Amino acid sequence: MRTLTQIIPSVPTSDGAGVKLRRSLGSQRGFQVDPFLMLDEFYSDDPKDYIAGFPAHPHRGFETVTYMLDGHMRHEDHLGNRGDLSPGDVQWMTAARGIIHSEMPQQSEGRMRGFQLWLNLPSKEKMKPAHYRDIPAQQIPVLQLSSAVSAKVIAGSVRLDGQSVSGPVNAPDAPLTTDPLYLDLKLPAGVALEVPVTRGHNTFLYVYEGEARVGAPHDAQTLPYRAAGVLSDGDSVRVQGGERGAQLLLLAARPLREPVVQYGPFVMNTRQEIEQAVEDYRSGRFAA
Repeated sequence: MRTLTQIIPSVPTSDGAGVKLRRSLGSQRGFQVDPFLMLDEFYSDDPKDYIAGFPAHPHRGFETVTYMLDGHMRHEDHLGNRGDLSPGDVQWMTAARGIIHSEMPQQSEGRMRGFQLWLNLPSKEKMKPAHYRDIPAQQIPVLQLSSAVSAKVIAGSVRLDGQSVSGPVNAPDAPLTTDPLYLDLKLPAGVALEVPVTRGHNTFLYVYEGEARVGAPHDAQTLPYRAAGVLSDGDSVRVQGGERGAQLLLLAARPLREPVVQYGPFVMNTRQEIEQAVEDYRSGRFAA
């Protein structure tokens, strides 16, 4: 059974045109879990914290996964793609060789809440054509394990309490190289759930409501609100809702074990590839 090996508290920061958010993975050098590069949580009821959005900006060399809990965001890119994200929706965008896109709020009041995850690509896939999928909430399966325990399966496959389900991303008939598992778990106070995870895959949790106890009952550790917890290796993880219950993300994937050289929105394997990305962007060849 996996145990907590590191706790990464999220820290306040801003991105885009001043959107306020909290960053756990990626907040400091070394705070990454191969192949996961960054995790941001955006959450505010004040439109001044999000209304400026994320105007047009480039990416190369990785995937971005946006998961909305509340609010309405519109994506547009240089390829002519356009999509709207509403509560419960997911966008899985493979930037690969390059994409220039914007993510702009489509509301002037109310709550905006969700996550953006950066997932690295192997070197052999960093320069493939860009593409993305907008996945509406109704296409994302939810395992209702009891009246108060649920597991939403965004990516990968999982078997819980005798029930098996595959998410819309990384399905068995269309596997991704990193073989990601992305679950959104809901647990009431004191209730535990044991989740199978592929041995050898790097795994972390992020608690966005309440707090969780992680590990076997005799030596479980507390993972607090708005913190990421990096796990040891093993073939399962046991999580239990704290005094106020817990809602948390569980993310696991096959590590790439390749050099990571990052310069802002570009993630490659060498400095020379980063310099080429910058030159391609400046010269207009970036996403041709």
